[in-house]
Amino acid sequence: MFTGIVQATCEVVSIQKQAGLKTFEVKMTPELTQGLVTGASVANNGVCLTVTKVLNDKVFFDVMEETLTLTNLGKISVGDAVNIERSLTFGTEIGGHILSGHVHTQATVKTVSHTAEHYNIELNVDPRWMNYIFYKGFVGINGCSLTVGKVSEDGFILHLIPETLKLTNLSHYKAGDKINIEIDSQTQVIVDTVERILAKKQLLNN
Repeated sequence: MFTGIVQATCEVVSIQKQAGLKTFEVKMTPELTQGLVTGASVANNGVCLTVTKVLNDKVFFDVMEETLTLTNLGKISVGDAVNIERSLTFGTEIGGHILSGHVHTQATVKTVSHTAEHYNIELNVDPRWMNYIFYKGFVGINGCSLTVGKVSEDGFILHLIPETLKLTNLSHYKAGDKINIEIDSQTQVIVDTVERILAKKQLLNN
């Protein structure tokens, strides 16, 4: 589990293609590699991946074909920066909201508005997922816990502060790019439960 508070952006220094997967080699800081062992979980752009090897400041992850297809890790190239968060430990302050590292879908960047007063990213999302995305609600964006701004039928706007832009890779994205989305699990449970109850009542009334 993760908090959605990105600890660093780290460079992908090599990608090795194998049958059914790719092995990512990511260069990390000493703070991130301290105590990190094979088998540990680390979020890369919000995707929970298992450490397969630690070699000095390099950490290796095997990314399966399905994950490459369903997330934006399939578009990552050598030299790109990924958002990194190590898994939640007991006693850690939770500054964001609980994330599982299981990406639900990808959003497409519609527009980026960058002025002296604001930095906004407008995203398009498959309408089926918009049932779980609410104004001022939480959503995981490339592993970042962020608050939703204005909502439409097929997307929403993010208002990003300078600190978020500094600590994450979100400033690298432009129109047409894909961003990983993890919806809030509690919101999904509540919405699905209410819809199921209402559907049952409608059947009984008919």
